Amino acid sequence: MPIITITSGIYSNAENIVEKLSAHIGFKVLTDNDIFLETNREYDIKVTTLNKVVDNKPLIFNDLIHTRERCVACLKKTVSKYVSQGKYVFHGLLGHLVPSLTTHVMKVLIIASKEVREQNGTNQHGLSEKEVVKNIKNSDKSAFLWTNSLFEKKAWDKSLYDMVIPTDKVSVDEACELIMEHFNRLSKIPAEVIAKENRDFMLAAEIDLVLSKVGAGLLVAVEDGNVVVTIDKNVLLLTKLQQKISRLVQDIDGVKSVETKTGKHYHKADIMFNLDFETPSRILLVDDEKEFVQTLSERLKLRKVENSFVFSGEEALGFADRKETDVMVLDLKMPGIDGFEVLKRIKKTNPKIEVIILTGHGSEEDRKTCMDLGAFAYLQKPADIDLLTATMKEAYEKARA
Repeated sequence: MPIITITSGIYSNAENIVEKLSAHIGFKVLTDNDIFLETNREYDIKVTTLNKVVDNKPLIFNDLIHTRERCVACLKKTVSKYVSQGKYVFHGLLGHLVPSLTTHVMKVLIIASKEVREQNGTNQHGLSEKEVVKNIKNSDKSAFLWTNSLFEKKAWDKSLYDMVIPTDKVSVDEACELIMEHFNRLSKIPAEVIAKENRDFMLAAEIDLVLSKVGAGLLVAVEDGNVVVTIDKNVLLLTKLQQKISRLVQDIDGVKSVETKTGKHYHKADIMFNLDFETPSRILLVDDEKEFVQTLSERLKLRKVENSFVFSGEEALGFADRKETDVMVLDLKMPGIDGFEVLKRIKKTNPKIEVIILTGHGSEEDRKTCMDLGAFAYLQKPADIDLLTATMKEAYEKARA
């Protein structure tokens, strides 16, 4: 049975279109939250954790225990189950987990211009202009982070969809007619093709779950039980990893063959990466989240970026007074002396120290305040490790100049 997935920008009138479409074809609507709840029941993963994964928020020790990879695999298994049952309209971001080559699933984007969405938010939902702008920014950010993590593409990229509906140009009725016109063509797809695609999707999800213990950067494609795993990251001992992947995958029921190959990111350095810091480099990490800062420290050391870390503003100020420090990576929200106060005092007593703000709770106002106080850069968690190390290198070079 054909399936429809609908991704939409907030305040694009998508709810009305989905409701009318569902009533017309008799399909049940599945939201992301429905899929979260089912995944929670089936795999005992907290809904809050699943939300964090889709919103691309940091997960403690993910590099070691691969929580993100397991969550995505379990979400994909839940989606594959519903797709195989048929008669569903997916509304949300999780429809992107359906493989692009699944011909009996039609992917639709419902979107409108930012101006129209702001008008809809104030006129239809009774919200203030400030609330609407904030909601659009946060919703779009989540969507963009999700599609970037899956495809390295923006959420509204037309290549991700079979159809784009601009609701600032067409009515609800016209949108439904357009979707139905194309959806009816899917009914001509032979049942055996749909069954094969469903089997391949469910098998790919099962393989993803098995390989989640290996970590990120493994892309799985399945065609009639024949599996290709692309290693899309840099690794030590490639042959050993390929053997491990083959051993894990070939034991899964339904797998006919296993092939491994390297992807476009394979040669991108991810470990033992040397940023040519002078030795010794004097880097101080400051964050009250102990597990986070310890993990970050280890990841930097793998890249030959030597560093020290402390867990409070008081310790940071004491460390800077006792030992030479070139670059400080500083959290804002900490008990006792917070990051703002640390930044202010450091720039007064040790102005040559370059301070990079790394926070998970910041705002545009906080960013402006920090830059006015003399911060070198303002980054938000989860910061890409390459971006963070590159920023640290620039700050270090400025401090040593």
